[in-house]
Amino acid sequence: MPITERPDEVFVRGEGAWLWDDQGRRHLDWLQGWAVNALGHCPPVLAQALQAQATTLITPSPALHNRPSLALAARLCGLSGMHQAWFGSTGAEANEGAIKLARKWGRARRDGAFEVITFDNAFHGRTLATMAASGKPGWERLFPPQAPGFAKARWNDLDSVRALVGPQTVAVMLEPVQGEAGVRPAGPGFLRGLRALCDEQRLLLIFDEVQTGCGRLGELFAFQRHGVLPDVVTLGKGLGGGVPISALLAREPACVFEHGDQGGTYGGHPLMAAAALAVLEVVAQPAFLAGVRERGEQLAAGLRTLARRHGGGEVRGDGLLWALELGRDDGPALVQAARARGLLVNAARPHCLRFMPRLNSTAEEIDHGLALLDDTPAGGAGA
Repeated sequence: MPITERPDEVFVRGEGAWLWDDQGRRHLDWLQGWAVNALGHCPPVLAQALQAQATTLITPSPALHNRPSLALAARLCGLSGMHQAWFGSTGAEANEGAIKLARKWGRARRDGAFEVITFDNAFHGRTLATMAASGKPGWERLFPPQAPGFAKARWNDLDSVRALVGPQTVAVMLEPVQGEAGVRPAGPGFLRGLRALCDEQRLLLIFDEVQTGCGRLGELFAFQRHGVLPDVVTLGKGLGGGVPISALLAREPACVFEHGDQGGTYGGHPLMAAAALAVLEVVAQPAFLAGVRERGEQLAAGLRTLARRHGGGEVRGDGLLWALELGRDDGPALVQAARARGLLVNAARPHCLRFMPRLNSTAEEIDHGLALLDDTPAGGAGA
């Protein structure tokens, strides 16, 4: 089905930072599955974990315990300060679960409150509920009628959130960095203000860390980067390092699910849980996270140099999630031109490029990608 525009190349092999197409051409991959391949393509630690688990137990049933999922739940709760975990396959599943958890909490603790405040330009997934929670322009016209129960506040505007709080409000849900909107970070003061507002009004604070979690910003979780503890956290993408797994984590006061409230055929799948455990053992190391911050500073400095050289605009981001404003709507053309040079990047919006290299990128890979971008025939980063 023609659900998205794809280039003609067929990609057949990946290793580390690189992808090869069926014509034998090598591409430096700064997409990495949309921030999915935390350790790059086919990392040995992930392949070994999958192979070992596949010879032991692939899946019993989500109605039965398995050791990898129990171990992963304990590890994530220990690392995050949360108290319970549920596992799905996609970030949208985890976010849908967070919305359900909030509504169940509202019924139990806030006289049936159900409305979740989200934000303009937010992206929370492609189910009907998570699309309604999102603020992506034009989505309100797709697949009507929209699921009700979501009020939209303005990004980084605490007063606009406060103005929307009412008797039916149960939670505030946001991405610490709006990735699909062009890597737009929430200000630390804004996040602290949301925490205080939620405490004052007895609301849940939900962080969608599907893209920012698991080391992407140079800390294991974005909320740790900003010193703001949410009540509910969702994870996906980099959690599995390339295999489909997501997580819904919650602190004890928000843990109101009962038997039958949430489920899924592949929830807690041991093969995926074993993979996520292997990824976490790498990305949770302080030295590894320090490396993410160092390479992120290198990438940001290089992008700023390119912006000055080619007339580009703002460079935004943190860790190894960055965007470069172009000053005009040349993003799709630049993506195509960069791919012809052997660099895979993404135009999050027509006016900006987004960069999501593997978290264990080398200094040489960052320099090489910047050089390819500088030499892109469409005129470089600012054309």
